[in-house]
Amino acid sequence: MNNPVKNKIDLTKIVELNALLNKNRLHTVCVSARCPNKSECFGKKTAAFLILGDICTRSCRFCSVRKNAAPALLDNDEPGRIADFVGELGLEHVVITSVTRDDLPDGGASQFARTIQALRAKVPTPIIEVLIPDFQLDHEALDILLAAQPDIFNHNVETVPRLYSTVRPEADYQRSLKVLKYGKQKNQSLITKSGLMLGLGEEEKEVVAVLQDLRRANCDLVVLGQYFQPTKSNMPVARYLSREEFKHFEKVAGNMGFLAVASGPTMRSSYLAKELYHKIKGSYKL
Repeated sequence: MNNPVKNKIDLTKIVELNALLNKNRLHTVCVSARCPNKSECFGKKTAAFLILGDICTRSCRFCSVRKNAAPALLDNDEPGRIADFVGELGLEHVVITSVTRDDLPDGGASQFARTIQALRAKVPTPIIEVLIPDFQLDHEALDILLAAQPDIFNHNVETVPRLYSTVRPEADYQRSLKVLKYGKQKNQSLITKSGLMLGLGEEEKEVVAVLQDLRRANCDLVVLGQYFQPTKSNMPVARYLSREEFKHFEKVAGNMGFLAVASGPTMRSSYLAKELYHKIKGSYKL
């Protein structure tokens, strides 16, 4: 894989984007999850929007998003503000993700749907990608989201099954696979996507097994990236993989039949999302 060229960071654009986000009272996973690509993406005036507040009801050990069993009330104006923001920036590919909200009856699926609808009403033909929590595999909640017709249905398995009890104790590997499988079953033309963090203590054969499971779930796109410890309170990095190892996994995944693969140290599920989407059609090489 050719690693993306790191353009010179435009500090002015970063300041402008931060000001716009604050003005519109919007959260991003770029900031909340301390993404290593934040400066690059903000410099390009793009971001992955974090809806349903910035406090998560789960306590995944790899994630730096704030955690609390009683997060804030839903912000009913949030979908409209996101649509206005996207319209102002003229974004063609929009990534909407969220904290996990196990406190809500539908897990926040209705807010996802309202955000998609607001975007469709405001922005001409955007590609809308949703990066969703598992909604506890509530089919009614998933149906609410899927009825809004996102273009890309993304749910990260994050790590190998053996590490779930350590890395994301409130999640379930098989449940995550079933979420992806359900999205494809409801709409065969829907593009499905998932991601893995490497360097948490997994073995190569376990990564290959997860990739096989994702293909059996008819997952179309996969992203593999290096885990970086975001804060001292998060779990430490077990190992840093070489670029050659990432290239190896890219080849392995490509041979399995994924429509597109992104594999590299700084790759994240929402990073270069537009480019990965266009890679499906052979119009872009990562």
